[in-house]
Formats: sequence, C-alpha cells, structure tokens
Amino acid sequence: MVDSNKALLLRKTGHDVGYWAEQARSAGLKNDAELRHWMRDEHGVTGYAQYAVSWELFGYPEFMLRDADELIDGQYINHPELRPIADALLAWAAATEGVEIQMRKGYVSLHSPRRKFAQVTRTTNTAVDVALRLDAATGRRLEALKTRADDPFDRRVRLTSLDQVDEELLEILARALDQNT
Repeated sequence: MVDSNKALLLRKTGHDVGYWAEQARSAGLKNDAELRHWMRDEHGVTGYAQYAVSWELFGYPEFMLRDADELIDGQYINHPELRPIADALLAWAAATEGVEIQMRKGYVSLHSPRRKFAQVTRTTNTAVDVALRLDAATGRRLEALKTRADDPFDRRVRLTSLDQVDEELLEILARALDQNT
C-alpha cells in the first residue's frame, strides 16, 4: 500500500515523497489536516497520493505497524467460524498472479497491478462479504449494492460457509481481477 501510494503520487505530480515532504515542511504545515488542505487546494493533489506524504511527515497509522496475522486475527477473533472463509479467499489471492493483498484493521483489500478490485469484510456475525469492482449482471450469487454514486464497488457476494468458496466464486473474482488489470 505504501509503495502504491508513493507511485501514485509520483505519477500524478512528477515529484516523489521526499520532494513533497520538504515542500510541506517549508510551508510550515503542522498536522495532517493542514497538509491535506494544502495539497488539495494549492497543488490539486487528492486522495491516496496524499497519504504517502502524510505518513512520511506524521507517522504511519497504528494498523500499518501490525503484521498481517495480527490484523486478520483481530477481524475474526469473535467469529472464528468465519475465519476459514477468509483464509480460503486469501489462499486464492496469494496463489493468483497479479494479486496483491493489503491487510487493514477491519477488512482485506485485493489489488490488481492497476487498482483495488475486491474487498473481503466480515460484515455480520454470520457472513463475510466480498465487495467487487465488477461490470457484470447480478444473478444467483452476485448481488447489487446500494452505494454512493462515485463508489465503483457496487457488486457483492455474501458468504456464510466455506463450501461457498467454490469454482463459481473464484471465477467471479478472476473476472473482477481481469477487468481491473
């Protein structure tokens, strides 16, 4: 995640994190809010590209200092019966060329070389949802989600048991990966 945000900053602006951190220090910025406003309002830099500079100046979020096992353990500590579902999805991602796994405190992001294409989240006490950036008709497994107008993750598959991580689901994930590569 850190590397992809740094690369995004460089692509968007032509300058690396060191350059932007030095500019921000010279501008006397003292906190993340000041930095974000300054980057957006004075330089047109928004979104994930800002994170790389913020982390350089103000430190990394607590969840980024934990290892992957701690993060996934925390997500399923009170729902161990759902952990095998997440583990099976992570095994597919780890074995699939071009997929990067990014652990967060409350979910797992799956990224293609281009962008995030899926998010695995324990959403209820009995289910794990796979939200997808996927241009596909809804059907038996693939559901439409109500999202903000600008949110591309408008499809999901809800999983309540390990046997639902089957060939059909893996084909859906592969299609989302292909569309976002």
